[in-house]
Order: sequence, then C-alpha cells, then structure tokens
Amino acid sequence: MAVTIKSAREIELMRESCKLLADVFQNLEQAIRPGMSTKDIDILGEKLIRGHGCIPNFLNYNGYPASVCVSVNDEVVHGIPRADRILQDGDIVSLDAGLIYKGYHSDMARTFAIGTVSEAARLLIERTKQSFFDGIKMAKAGNHLYDISNAIDASISPYGYGIVRDLVGHGIGTSLHEDPQIPNFAQRRHGLKLHAGMTLAIEPMINMGRADVEWLDDDWTVVTEDGSWSAHYENTILVTDGEPEILTLY
Repeated sequence: MAVTIKSAREIELMRESCKLLADVFQNLEQAIRPGMSTKDIDILGEKLIRGHGCIPNFLNYNGYPASVCVSVNDEVVHGIPRADRILQDGDIVSLDAGLIYKGYHSDMARTFAIGTVSEAARLLIERTKQSFFDGIKMAKAGNHLYDISNAIDASISPYGYGIVRDLVGHGIGTSLHEDPQIPNFAQRRHGLKLHAGMTLAIEPMINMGRADVEWLDDDWTVVTEDGSWSAHYENTILVTDGEPEILTLY
C-alpha cells in the first residue's frame, strides 16, 4: 500500500487547497434554498472554484459530468446535477466537491437541510456529522487506521442507522483518491499505523434505514435500496503527532 507522507511544503499547499474549498462550501451553503435546481448548485460551485484560480477535480473524473455531486434525500452520493431537479422545502441535499490548487487536491462533503425538515432528518444530519468527529479523535500518529473506522461505527450503531459499506474514505494529495481506503464500519484488524503527515478524506455516509445501496442507470448516482434518506459528512484532515487538523473546516 503506497501511503504518502507529506512534506512541510506539501502540507502548506494542502492547507491552502482545503481553505479555498471550505470557502466554496460556505458560499454554497448560504446560496442553496427551495426552488433552486441541482444544476444551479453545480454552476455556482464551478464558478466559485474557478474564481479562486483552481480546477474542479470532480469534473470529468472517470467521466463524471459535473463539478459538484448533488444528492437529494435517498441519493447517497454522486448525484448528477439536473436543471429539472428542483429542491423542495423539507428536502435534504448532500454536496460533495473538491478542487486542485497548485497540483494538490482537497475534498469535502456536507448534507444541508432545505427549509424546514423533519426531526428525523435533522437528527440524521447531526448524528452523521458527530460520527465524523468521534472518528477523527482516533486520527493520531501511533494509532491505527481502523481505530477511526471503529469509532465511527460505535458512534452510529446505537441509532440503528445503516452505515454504507460499498463506499469508503481515502487518502488524498496529488491525486484525489490515494491509499489508504478508510471504511466507516467496524473492522476486525488494526489496519496500518498512522503517521504525522498523512492527509486523509474521512467521510461517513449514513442511511436512515438499511445500509444497502444500488446504482442508478446513469452509473453514478448511488441511492439507498430501501428508499430511506441518507446523509454525508466529509473533511480532508492532517494526521499530526497531537490532535488531527481538519483542513476543510469552516
């Protein structure tokens, strides 16, 4: 497994890439509202990314046709933006995007409530976010990779939600997806030892119902098999000798 340890210079480039992406998401969060199409979100996201002089790293990645993955309600990830998909009051929408700054990638995701959502939807979003923070408590040099996975699982399991198993987090740097893969569910093994300088994209994907997912005919959009709603929360982080640094936090 080729896991990269970033130099001090590379870490600074990653920090800047992630800072710019966090600014993009902050602007997107302020803009999204009922009546907006998912295509509108993608157009704005690409404009914001390019406005920073950066490249949207999702656009044309393995053929993906947009700059922002926009997934609504039962869509888990990789929803393709459409002009005829209109956000309604009470929906939840997951945005997943990244950018390239001077050759270095950033990646993050958030699930937002559109207007007034149900208490069940609000709790799903909140608990998915909390599972990320419970997971990264273990992202310290000297711990093991699957300590993160086990902590996310322990955070979510009491609620009876389904933890998506078909999609996982990943390393990130000069490529969008690097080793290692980071499951969000409990593992029997320890996994590799964590070292300062590793940059990881940790991203719990949590379903209100069962964990099972399926792909739509567009070969991109992942939906829950049982039609239950799903939430997604992701940050790019830096492993240090002390507490992990969340590079995409705002």
